[in-house]
Amino acid sequence: MSSPHPGEEPRPQDAPTEPTRPVPATPEQRAMPSAHEQSAGDQPAGGQPGGAQPATQHNEPLPRSPYLPFDSLGGQGQAPRQAGWGATPQPYNMDHQLYTQQHLTTPPPTRRRGPGWGGAIALALAAALVAGGLGGLVGGVTADDTGGGPTIVQRDGDTAQRPDGSVASIAADAVPSVVTVRVRAAGGGGTGSGWVYDDSGHIVTNNHVVEGAGSGGSVSIELSDGSRRDAKVVGKDSSYDLAVLEVDPQGLEPLAIGRSSEVVVGDEVVAVGSPLGLGSTVTAGIVSALERPVTAGEAGDESFISAIQTDAAINPGNSGGPLLNGDGDVIGVNSAIAQVPGQQQASGSIGVGFAIPSDVVVRTVDQLIETGTAQHPIIGVSLDRRWDGEGAKVLEDSDVDSGRAVIPDGPADNAGVEPGDVITELDGRRITDLDQLITRIRAKAVGDKVTLTIQRDGKQQDLSMTLEAAEEK
Repeated sequence: MSSPHPGEEPRPQDAPTEPTRPVPATPEQRAMPSAHEQSAGDQPAGGQPGGAQPATQHNEPLPRSPYLPFDSLGGQGQAPRQAGWGATPQPYNMDHQLYTQQHLTTPPPTRRRGPGWGGAIALALAAALVAGGLGGLVGGVTADDTGGGPTIVQRDGDTAQRPDGSVASIAADAVPSVVTVRVRAAGGGGTGSGWVYDDSGHIVTNNHVVEGAGSGGSVSIELSDGSRRDAKVVGKDSSYDLAVLEVDPQGLEPLAIGRSSEVVVGDEVVAVGSPLGLGSTVTAGIVSALERPVTAGEAGDESFISAIQTDAAINPGNSGGPLLNGDGDVIGVNSAIAQVPGQQQASGSIGVGFAIPSDVVVRTVDQLIETGTAQHPIIGVSLDRRWDGEGAKVLEDSDVDSGRAVIPDGPADNAGVEPGDVITELDGRRITDLDQLITRIRAKAVGDKVTLTIQRDGKQQDLSMTLEAAEEK
């Protein structure tokens, strides 16, 4: 019997017209199971093959919004509302959204919200970014519930030992602490990645991996040995695209966490996760660049990442998995991959991936564990997305529907920022556009002191301020 095509039921064999005597298998044949071999308990009535079916492909085109290319699960996006630092709706000009980033997921593209699709986003890069990571591939292959089976790294003898610092050594230590995150909801499911954060059973992953569970879905994790544990979401934050799960901590070993502030371009890195549901997958590369401004999500619900760029292969399903340095310490959480501009459907890795820096991860995750929410630093201004000049321009009061362009008694107001000012530098470093300013501010902590260089009436001046926390909505 030939293998069924993806998405088809196996064809029943014709009944034999007369009894036939089975031909004894040779020892060599008995030692080589077929691709569809399974236990007797998996055989359905009639003797037809059962068990897992081949992965199904979803090739339907995804509708686009005239404003933002995609929403969370391929439905029409909503008209964007650009909230600046004053959280006031701002005018939006599509001419300046040059490229987009999309979140990917394993669920079929029929639900509006699901684990993986984070929507479309503007990005200050010469490429369209696709949120990588995530739980599978819409328009591509989806992993079945088995996730392709676990990969177990063993180091039981001298032949399995590798030098400290080698990819094999790092993988052997890290793989048992990296998990596949599985989400089930009424409209479907998806997979992503995560890793053990502490001895209390906290697992770090991306918000867009688990957001589809909502209030009625379920989340579980699968360990490298194939065992599964139920999980509950203890906190999540769309602005930083991070979430924390809690599971039974028995036998779990946390990963060591490094300082992303000490990372330099050219450092060797290792990525571990579950691309397309294939658990315990390890890839390696280098740090390609630092502080790439990546902005993902629907308007008003964006994620802002000053990302570590890497050429380590990161594919749909890797989202939430760790990016490790040469010592095996976590220096980032893999979250996005790049897509060739003009390509309609998301592809796999093209060697341009992005991770949330570990310094931001630790600060945010600790807040999520303690309170269930995270603080977002602000300077207290509304920015003009229509501005196409250098830097980021503060709106005029007349362009704000309600309130003021500079929040009264906010950090910027107290420092002397006025409507119409153009911010050209942050802490002496050039600001090219609005997204870069936002991601750099979000990479800092509430209470940090910063200096803005602004242009007003053709003159430059430096203004110092202390970042404050955005008000909870």
